Amino acid sequence: MPQTVTLQREQTTDVYHHLGERLKETSPDTCGIMFLYSSANPPQLEERVREILQHGSGLDYEVLKDAQTRTLAILLPGLTLDAAHYQALLLKQQLQETVKDADPRITLTVFPGQVEPTPGVLKQMAESTKLSTSSDIHIFTKEEAAEEAGRILIVDNDATVREFLQIRLKMQGYETLAAHDGTSALELIEKWEPDLVLTELNLYGIDGLPFIHQIQQLPVDNTPKIVVLTEQRVEQTISQCFKHGVDDYVTKPFSPVELDARIHRCFH
Repeated sequence: MPQTVTLQREQTTDVYHHLGERLKETSPDTCGIMFLYSSANPPQLEERVREILQHGSGLDYEVLKDAQTRTLAILLPGLTLDAAHYQALLLKQQLQETVKDADPRITLTVFPGQVEPTPGVLKQMAESTKLSTSSDIHIFTKEEAAEEAGRILIVDNDATVREFLQIRLKMQGYETLAAHDGTSALELIEKWEPDLVLTELNLYGIDGLPFIHQIQQLPVDNTPKIVVLTEQRVEQTISQCFKHGVDDYVTKPFSPVELDARIHRCFH
């Protein structure tokens, strides 16, 4: 599993570095870029996107796919923001008419502009598209790019789970640290002051509700939000966690995409 995750991380990073290099090549000319995501992931989506763009009158374009997030990146050299927005509207309409359950989510911006085309910003745009709950086309702004993704402490006694979560969350721009038990986690929270603690309830040493209570009693400037990621499915345990101030509760096995969305909501 760790080897597979590492390979996916390298492939994903290459996509955004390639995009960044391509955008530098177009400078100082304007270049529109849009990210497109469909939760249904219809098999013909990428092919249909290419067909629609190919039939645009004299449109220059390039399509790349991030296999990890299933997000399409579409470069539109020479287009202003208004022109790129118009193409996004046409693309969205034709996908809705010709691809069953497409329900596309689109985020776009133009370079050069208010945002620098770094790999981190481009990944942030892709994640914003994937996590969007609105069908409206979203214009990515300087203010969004300036947002800090935040610090997350991962607490789990399973090394494989810790590694997977660290790789996935780092790809989304979060700073991460990991702890294998409750005692070391409490020490890290005091020293590092994370914004969010993503924790299993079944831990060595202190665990469960006493661990949650200890987090909230630590002498830190800002008590971190808490998301429980656990194998415990007992309704009473879930209810008690929320009563003790837990922000969200996710059971294992879990959907990585759903967990991404839950964590994203905690920061917004």
